[in-house]
Amino acid sequence: MYRKSFDYLESWLAKKARKPLVIRGARQVGKTWLVRQFAKNMNLTLIEINFEKRPDRADLFESNDPEKILLELSSAFNQLIDPKKCLLFLDEIQAAPLIFSKLRWFAEDCAELPVIAAGSLLEFLLHDHAFSMPVGRITYMYLEPLSFEEFLLAYDKKMLHNYLQQFDFINPIPQSIHDDLLALFREYVVVGGLPAAVSTWLDTKSLSEVSIVHHDILATYRNDFAKYRGRIAIDRLYETMSMVPKLVGKKFVFSRVNKDVQAYSIKQSFELLSRARVCHRVSACSANGVPLAAEIKEKYFKAIFLDVGLCSASLNLNFSNIQSLSDLMMINQGGIAEQVVGQGLRTIDPFFMEPALFYWLRDEVGYHAEIDYVIQHVNKVIPIEVKAGSTGGLKSLHVFMELKNYALAMRINADLPSKAMVSIKSRTGKQVEYTLLSIPFYLIGQISRLLN
Repeated sequence: MYRKSFDYLESWLAKKARKPLVIRGARQVGKTWLVRQFAKNMNLTLIEINFEKRPDRADLFESNDPEKILLELSSAFNQLIDPKKCLLFLDEIQAAPLIFSKLRWFAEDCAELPVIAAGSLLEFLLHDHAFSMPVGRITYMYLEPLSFEEFLLAYDKKMLHNYLQQFDFINPIPQSIHDDLLALFREYVVVGGLPAAVSTWLDTKSLSEVSIVHHDILATYRNDFAKYRGRIAIDRLYETMSMVPKLVGKKFVFSRVNKDVQAYSIKQSFELLSRARVCHRVSACSANGVPLAAEIKEKYFKAIFLDVGLCSASLNLNFSNIQSLSDLMMINQGGIAEQVVGQGLRTIDPFFMEPALFYWLRDEVGYHAEIDYVIQHVNKVIPIEVKAGSTGGLKSLHVFMELKNYALAMRINADLPSKAMVSIKSRTGKQVEYTLLSIPFYLIGQISRLLN
């Protein structure tokens, strides 16, 4: 299947001042496959070492001289390594943490050799490192599950994919194409974006087979908990991971995970799962301007799961009798809708930027209001309301737009796209006016372009 990160990898490879690239992402998002396929696409000989499978290979990197390291690698692999014709791939590098510090020498003394490192639990190495980090001598790429547009390409729906990239608000989408895209998006919500699940669905069209893949991946994550031993009780990690899908769209309250244990242990469990990218924090912020992270309300946050398909599997949902996208999105009181939108928003920034999610909350007695997501677009704050169906009130959005006096807002739902001027009187009697861009779920990947 085609991943849009191929384009980013090609631009990285073409740079004269190329640095070793570190791919960051959860287990099962396709990091290893991506690198192997990229080497094949670029006609490069792949020199791959998986340090979980071959921890003994770490001794090949004892020197700080890349030339000596390449000599050792050539001997170990029984082939001449030409830096201009090879790609060195250091997989599961967290299993050999000292090698991470060696990346600086490849940047300084052997830039002609493209080097990529990856690891499923790499975030723990980066957080707790006990060695000199190669600051300024490596570059990062963040990999998420397949977006809906990548799902279309995997489905061999290239013309629909191209159609989305050309959409504008001037030319309406025909109802039949809209219905086709909603039907495909419904499949995406059920299957999710993890490559193994997508591949299984395209091969079998069997929900039960996809369910097996989802539950196998969830079991893989649970098996990883043994690697956290000593950091936190494994039972807390189980409880927290199973509760995140149930609380999507709601304020994450530690006591709802387990009221009989200290909140700190649940907090620590959530932070470990976030570091492993099994779930993601959605931080409450004031949304007074950019950057959004400058005014985070530490006390409040929501959470989404890594992937909507895994989220549904964790909830043991049965989709056999659900035909409409609206009914599907209403599951878990609309939590599935917030999950899939949040997951999509994590894919709209460039690959070198670490994804982050924010929402807005006004939590005053008698004045509660909440905006599902707020994003930064250039130097503007854009509020985004998520509606599970094609209709739904916008009371919180009106309150937000009155308070902030912004000119542009966005709604994501199952209706046809539209662009309209909203003019209403607030409950304080003030006239509130703003432009509302309303887009269907399948256009999430085009948000940045449409805002432009």
